[in-house]
Amino acid sequence: MALIDTLLDTVFGDNGLRRTAEVFRENAEAAGARAADRHAAALEQFGAEFAAAERTRFDRVMDAVNRFPRPALALGTLGLFVSAMVDPVWFGARMQGLALVPEPLWWLLGAIVSFYFGARHQAKGQEFQMRIARGMARGSGLHGGQARLRRSGAQSPGIARSDSDAALTLDAVRPDANPALEAWRHDAGRR
Repeated sequence: MALIDTLLDTVFGDNGLRRTAEVFRENAEAAGARAADRHAAALEQFGAEFAAAERTRFDRVMDAVNRFPRPALALGTLGLFVSAMVDPVWFGARMQGLALVPEPLWWLLGAIVSFYFGARHQAKGQEFQMRIARGMARGSGLHGGQARLRRSGAQSPGIARSDSDAALTLDAVRPDANPALEAWRHDAGRR
C-alpha cells in the first residue's frame, strides 16, 4: 500500500503532473502574468523617458507659430475663390503669374510643405503617445485601489450594508418623502 501511495503522490501530488504537462504545453496563466509584467515595464520605461520634458516659453511660442500655416493655407485658398468671383481680371493676372513658375520650383515647394506637415504630424503623434503613457502609468495605481474597495465590501455606492439588522434594511429601502411627487399624485387623482 505504501508503494501505491508513493507512486500516486509522485504523479499527482506536489504538482508532479502539472510540471510534467508544462514540459509539453506552456502554463497559460504564468505566460499571461509574464506578458503583463513585460508590458507594464515597457510602459513604465516609456513614461520615464518622456517625464522630464519641461516646456519653456520659447517652446510655447514656437508651437503657436507652428499653428499658423495650416489655417493660413485654408483661409488663403478660400480667399482665392472669393477674389475670383469679386475681381476676375485681378485673379486671372495672378494665376498667369503662377503659370510662369518653373516646375522644379513647384516640386521644391511641395517637398517643403510635405516635410513641414509630416514632421509636425510625427511630433504631435509622439506627444500624444507620451500623454497616453503618462496616463497609463498613473492608471496602474488605480487597480490596487479598486481591489481594496472590493475587499472592503463597497460594491455599490450609496447602498448601506445592513447585514442582519432588519430595521436598518427597512430604513434603507423605504423611500424618503418627495413633496413634488406627492403633489403630482394628488393632482393626478383629482382628474
